[in-house]
Amino acid sequence: MPNSKLSSELKTELKKPKMYTVIMHNDDYTTMEFVVEILIQIFNKASVEASELMMRIHTKGSAVIGVYTYDIAVTKKLLAEQRAEQEQFPLKITIDEE
Repeated sequence: MPNSKLSSELKTELKKPKMYTVIMHNDDYTTMEFVVEILIQIFNKASVEASELMMRIHTKGSAVIGVYTYDIAVTKKLLAEQRAEQEQFPLKITIDEE
């Protein structure tokens, strides 16, 4: 016969992690080709989707490029910014809690 006190202590409540939107911003220096490359290689976008996002960023000033848990969002942001720095582009990416 299970001990009800023990079984109630063992139950843990799993919560969904908070999600964060990753937003890429337009600037006058980062090339469109580089933005598409980053979207494909780091944010795992298909070529067509990456091109559409790049145009949205270019025409609207910014676009949500993904929604991730905090650690993944920060990692992808840092990877993209490091690549941009290597290429001497001022790529700006921000993260907002959903």
